[in-house]
Amino acid sequence: MTQMNGFFFPRTASGAASLIPSPPWYYSGDLLTVEYRTDPDRVAELLPAPLELAAEDPGAVALIWADWQSCSSSREELLDPVRSQYKEAFVVVRCSFEGRTYSRCVYIWVDKDFAIARGMHQGYPKKLGQMWQTRPHAFPQASPQIGPGGRFGATLAAADRRLAEAVVTLREESDTNGFVNGHPMAHHRVYPDIAGQGDAYAELIESGASAFQGGQAWRGDAELRLFEAPTEELARLEVDEVIGGYFRQVGVEWNGGRSLAHLSGGSL
Repeated sequence: MTQMNGFFFPRTASGAASLIPSPPWYYSGDLLTVEYRTDPDRVAELLPAPLELAAEDPGAVALIWADWQSCSSSREELLDPVRSQYKEAFVVVRCSFEGRTYSRCVYIWVDKDFAIARGMHQGYPKKLGQMWQTRPHAFPQASPQIGPGGRFGATLAAADRRLAEAVVTLREESDTNGFVNGHPMAHHRVYPDIAGQGDAYAELIESGASAFQGGQAWRGDAELRLFEAPTEELARLEVDEVIGGYFRQVGVEWNGGRSLAHLSGGSL
């Protein structure tokens, strides 16, 4: 019998075809964030048991665009950029579990298959999409500067429909990159039963960065529009009040998490 190797599918004798390598995973990227408030009942719709609404500001939402370069410990992906570069946009709310506040990604779109596979392992509900965001550069001829007056745009589309568009105009330095995405993540990892009897495996997990570096965060004014689409529900988190926009360059290491609750046998 052949011994199969590889962290993720497809597993082979050599393991070379595996879609993603084993952690730790490393990320460097630009984050453009818009925070706003929506109806807390719409947030509650996206929190399966045993999660509850956050005690403070339960309707707060962050829509974050990220332009990433990522790699494994070997760093070999950096010399084959198609394997390291990708873009994503993700929607984060806050929730509570056993009296502690967590962040939770409720929607996320990416443009590479390896990013989807990592999301399956981490509990991120990733789908394919098309994301674009203005890139900063040291020279201003065709780039905004990271500073007062710098203007950054971003768009999100999936399945041939535009889902969101934003403009952030930087105003001043900030101590943070916002508050919604500032907690450990509480995610569900699920695997449906092959016979259609609920979930064969379901687990609530906590994860976050095992190491983090961040450049100076900037905040400013933000405009955000969400659009209806037949196979998406982002627009249900309608914008009642824009809190503000942020820009920050970050470096992150991810190296696993911990189980909070095993929920096998049910259906989320």
